[in-house]
Amino acid sequence: MTQYLLTILFTAAVTLALSWVVWKLALRFKLYPGIRDRDVHKTPTPRLGGVAMFLGVVAAFALSSRNPYFSIFWTDPVPVLWLLGAVLLIVLIGVADDLWDLDWMIKLGAQFVAAGMIAWFGQLQILSLPIGALTVGSSWVSFLLTVFAMVVVMNAVNFIDGLNGLVAGVCLIANGVFFAYSYLLVRDTGASTYFNLASFIAAVLVGACLGFLPMNWTPAKLFMGDAGALMLGLLMASSAVAITGQLDPAVLDPEKIGRSQLLGAFIPILLPVVIVLLPLLDFGLAVIRRQWAGRSPFSPDRKHLHHRMLDMGHTDTSAVLIFYSWTAVVSLAFLLMYIGTQQSWPGDYLAGILFGVVGVIACAVLTLLPSSHRLRRLSPRRARPTPPEPHS
Repeated sequence: MTQYLLTILFTAAVTLALSWVVWKLALRFKLYPGIRDRDVHKTPTPRLGGVAMFLGVVAAFALSSRNPYFSIFWTDPVPVLWLLGAVLLIVLIGVADDLWDLDWMIKLGAQFVAAGMIAWFGQLQILSLPIGALTVGSSWVSFLLTVFAMVVVMNAVNFIDGLNGLVAGVCLIANGVFFAYSYLLVRDTGASTYFNLASFIAAVLVGACLGFLPMNWTPAKLFMGDAGALMLGLLMASSAVAITGQLDPAVLDPEKIGRSQLLGAFIPILLPVVIVLLPLLDFGLAVIRRQWAGRSPFSPDRKHLHHRMLDMGHTDTSAVLIFYSWTAVVSLAFLLMYIGTQQSWPGDYLAGILFGVVGVIACAVLTLLPSSHRLRRLSPRRARPTPPEPHS
């Protein structure tokens, strides 16, 4: 655990320092676009924070290659190198889009290429589904399933990038929970070492988000842009695929592990989906909404979930904090259910279910009730008394 914590701190420190450098350079050379109709911010702000996050991630991987604790996934460096190559491609495309606003077909094509690089050349694929030793039918099905999942997660994360600190905070929470889960899952399945690629990626993402958030919090000095959001989505998907593919499905066979641990057979599929539940929901609603209107599913608009929350009267900060709350409640509820089964807590899933129910109710109240800001805005303005004219 100490090595993972050091990785988080190192990545955060490098990302924060480079974010400040990127911000200064972007202001000096005026590397920022104008304000778009759908934007919430009113001041032109650089969108190259993804470059700093990428360099922080690369620095963490470079350091891990010299760390004997992480030698388990550097023994065969091919998957790691292709992963980093795919991330580089997606960051370059993201930077180009942040600067020159590329056509959505070019971005989507690059996403499929990047996912294909990881799945085909890096051989990081969904080879088995840990549900009763179920395996994917063929190599082509495995490849297509992996690529599709990565592209969906990339776009889902990118779609919620609309408020200061939103994506960085949501991904910080989600990857923090996923790191805890992957660490516990490897321990509980009797692995010889706790060090693995999935947990390392999650730890690196926690560090990158933690280091970038100070520059991105309201009032934001720097945005991560498409480069940062797409990179986060690609690495999150890769981490989920890695933890699913590296476990022996027979180990999680419900017939062998018993009813009390049945959730452990489903968590490798459920939790990666749960931690990006809000981005996936926003992505799905956007695709349906735009297709219904006869538009491209990737055409921009101002009807995302965070935009709707602003229209309800929430401030930028309160909307972001509510998104954080939803992400934490749902993901932690599933994590608690898993821990409960492993530690033989009373009721097994009861603690997680109770936490989830109470948390969902609290989040729903915070989301649906009009905020004090909205109440003040909608209340009739009181006529201010006219000040007396000064005597001459």
